[in-house]
Amino acid sequence: MNKTRYYTIVFTAVLFLQGLTVRAQQYEVGMGLGAGTYTGDIIRTIDPTQLGIQGTLFGRRNFDNAWSLRVGLSVSRLNAADSIHPIDPVALVRDAYFTGTMVEASATMEFHFLDYMSQQSPSRFSPFGFFGLGIGTFFGNGQAYAADPQPGSYRVSTAIVPFGLGIKYKLRDRLLLSVEGGAKATFSDFLDKIGNDPNAIPRFRTDPGTGNPTLDPNSINFGNHSDRDWYYFLGVSISYSFHQVKCYPYNN
Repeated sequence: MNKTRYYTIVFTAVLFLQGLTVRAQQYEVGMGLGAGTYTGDIIRTIDPTQLGIQGTLFGRRNFDNAWSLRVGLSVSRLNAADSIHPIDPVALVRDAYFTGTMVEASATMEFHFLDYMSQQSPSRFSPFGFFGLGIGTFFGNGQAYAADPQPGSYRVSTAIVPFGLGIKYKLRDRLLLSVEGGAKATFSDFLDKIGNDPNAIPRFRTDPGTGNPTLDPNSINFGNHSDRDWYYFLGVSISYSFHQVKCYPYNN
């Protein structure tokens, strides 16, 4: 093998390995922990007394210093009960409750408002916003009302639209800390086991004694047909970055 061919092979190998390194520098892996809650037919606004724990594992690709794509798997515990903070006297009589686990896979785009990744940047932190799409399955247990003939376990699958805000801080060149909070809109009205069909239980039943129609107190079980269930999260995550000194172009 002559020297020219030898140096050509070595040079090509170096460029190939360097290319692998550059691609590796674009990625992160991480995990997070936080709290989650839900709103729907049992809770109308966020109730800090009815929270569950949430954990997540994720991978991230940084396209440049502004945009990133995060793909993750999250597990959230959600719960609510009419007996804790009933929204009205009818809800107290209804006595619905549920508890369960949401397993979710999602992909979100993140936009960073400051250049915090490069060593030349004067800032070690950046606020960011995110939005995306996902799919989740909720494994629940509960009752839609006090006389529910089928209390117990149920399962609901739905598409999810997550979005929110956060802030990232570069602890070290490869170690990043994030605090973020957001909402996750679902396309289901059944996370709380309370459907939106008022005919699921007729408002009137026939009195066996008189044969006349009588208001059925259990007909209050149905929910609000004009909205869907949401859940929310607030958490802290830490990630390991494979980038070192790669400086992306950033347009002011």
